[in-house]
Amino acid sequence: MPIDNRCQAGRVFSGTALALFAAGAGGVAQAGGESSVAEAQDIIVVEGEGFEKLAPDSPKYTADLIDTPRSVTVIGEDFLQNVAASSLTDALRTVPGITMAMGEGGQPFADRPFIRGSESTSGLLIDGLRDSSAQSRDVYNLQQIEVSRGPNGAFAGRGAPGGSINLVTKRAGADDFVEASAKYGNAEQKRATVDVNKALNDVVAIRLNAMWQDAEIPGRDGVYDDRWGIAPTITVGLDGPTRLDVSYEHYEGDGIIDYGHPLSLDTGMPVEGIDRDNFYGLFARDFHETELDSGIVEISHEFGDNLRLRNITRLARSSNAYIASNPDDSQGNVANGLVARIVKSTDSVTDTLVNQTDLTAQFATGGLGHSVAAGVEFSTEDTDRATYDVEQVAADGEPIGRGECDLVGAGAPSGYSCTDLFNPNPNDPWTGAITLNDPTRTEADTFGAYVFDTVTVTDQLLLNVGLRYDDFSTQTSTGLSNDDDFLTYQAGVVFKPRENGSVYASFGTSANPSGVTVGDGSENLSEQDQNLEPEKGRNYELGTKWAFYDERLSVEAAVFRTEIVDDHVAIEPGRGAPQDAVGKTRVQGVELSVIGQITPIWSVFAGYNYLDSEVVDGGPVGEDTEGNRLPNTPEHSASLWTVLAPTTNLSFGGGAQYQSERFGNTDNTRSVDGYWRLDAYGSYRFTDNVVLQLNVQNLTDERYYDRVYAAHMATIAPSRSISGTLRVAF
Repeated sequence: MPIDNRCQAGRVFSGTALALFAAGAGGVAQAGGESSVAEAQDIIVVEGEGFEKLAPDSPKYTADLIDTPRSVTVIGEDFLQNVAASSLTDALRTVPGITMAMGEGGQPFADRPFIRGSESTSGLLIDGLRDSSAQSRDVYNLQQIEVSRGPNGAFAGRGAPGGSINLVTKRAGADDFVEASAKYGNAEQKRATVDVNKALNDVVAIRLNAMWQDAEIPGRDGVYDDRWGIAPTITVGLDGPTRLDVSYEHYEGDGIIDYGHPLSLDTGMPVEGIDRDNFYGLFARDFHETELDSGIVEISHEFGDNLRLRNITRLARSSNAYIASNPDDSQGNVANGLVARIVKSTDSVTDTLVNQTDLTAQFATGGLGHSVAAGVEFSTEDTDRATYDVEQVAADGEPIGRGECDLVGAGAPSGYSCTDLFNPNPNDPWTGAITLNDPTRTEADTFGAYVFDTVTVTDQLLLNVGLRYDDFSTQTSTGLSNDDDFLTYQAGVVFKPRENGSVYASFGTSANPSGVTVGDGSENLSEQDQNLEPEKGRNYELGTKWAFYDERLSVEAAVFRTEIVDDHVAIEPGRGAPQDAVGKTRVQGVELSVIGQITPIWSVFAGYNYLDSEVVDGGPVGEDTEGNRLPNTPEHSASLWTVLAPTTNLSFGGGAQYQSERFGNTDNTRSVDGYWRLDAYGSYRFTDNVVLQLNVQNLTDERYYDRVYAAHMATIAPSRSISGTLRVAF
């Protein structure tokens, strides 16, 4: 039975244990949807041996995904529950070809996804609207995650050189349910969620999602990640053509930033011989606090079956404040058994107002069928960002220069600004003055207009086109400014040799203007780039998509070539050197995926990515990097999640993830080794309303590094995590 696409009542406990997983691992879908505008967004849950089809929430997708000429993955809520994901980082780990990079200071510590070799922080969207703030995001209030690969300017607007990631929040629906979960694991991991939906009558429904977490990180000495959030929503118009959704979310996070282990100056790799749990921060000084208040109002009206008008507005304020200890070895201290606790800090507040109006329609003209989405978008974004002045003095009162541990030694003589490489003590009694510096204010205003059309020429031939115009203006309180306007577009042709399959060719572009991250990211406006033309992305792709077994199994393959031209690169040596738009990078590769039910008791989500990345033109001072691989771009990555359900109550399985070596810089002198990670999963359904789930992440307790920076450090992944989750539904 079709139910509202943002409210899947009782889906966790419906059907057999296989349906529990199939709505999870099978809930990561790349084919689905119906033909009409209204039906294209339905999610269909088949009872028993079912497979849940997920369609993108955004109306900018004007065709079923099987007929969309680009690589798109939709990750469902149930899959996130099955793999025990609690953060966006956990969720994206399951998608090959995406790596999460780390920030140090200029780039705030936050979610920083790389897709096809390019940072795609500027391509993060909430319900199709840009989210420009630096945040570490939870998934408790997400209905699904939509990943679109390749330069995606026509879809996402400015930025998005590697692709875009749309986070779809939950909304109220017509079915009553209460779902709750309680999780406990090693390292004092505790987490609870509740999801309540109530239809007050045939017209109005309310929904409440809430989350609480109190957890340390397995294998890390005292590092913790506490959070809580609450998200109410009300829907008016369940049974009519006009619908109003009003939602709000408040979220707070409290933790410690873990920059991991220092990199050796000699090898460019993590220092060998140190204990896995070594944490080089200071609990007396370091902190990480985030907060979000976000409200969304969405109103839509359907003029019959084939015409729909929608307006959506998001007003949000987010903050990200921290002091962190970077385990620095820029002065060669590690060779002498010392580590400098270099301070990295941020205190930023971002206010965002985005309004988008779109019209979707289906009609025929001249013997051609059209599925059209057109719209306009206005946004204003303001960020106030400052750093902290943190006193670093030796015991004799003299200031310590950056990384000068060899002059004073470790511990008390250095005022605890330096510590022992092999035996750091995060509980050192650090005392010192902390002062918040004056902030820099960055403002940006954007106007965008777009149109998409899928043209049905014949039953076997479709054309897909999209065009977007953006006018982007940004300025800072320090006198910097940039004004750009640009066109981005996409075009593709789809041939359907059979109804259940397609073969496509496509081309898409992106534009990345200076200051795209509006003061709260790694691509902020600077004196060196404020007058440069935007960086441009181009994506060429050939692919095929097939759906088998009544669309319960999706098989896809694609080859692609992504180029970034007019890349902003330094033209003189040294920090803060002038830049010019003369660089070029290239990533070409292959993507494969198999998702869904292979047999009635066996479901699978598997993918593989091959990325051949290269610096083609590094600019006048980057010639030595030409031919090198791009940072945070593993040549090989693969992911597998599979579950067997031999009975109606029992299901079990697990997953494997692989990434090959990754470099942290274009010089290819900083790197971390490749790794395999294995996970295990089991679930037993005691009644229709009670399920117990067991997850073991990093089953073999593999020691590996999941992020690497261009200098200094790499973050070590958590050790083995064992958790049990009790889920109840009414």
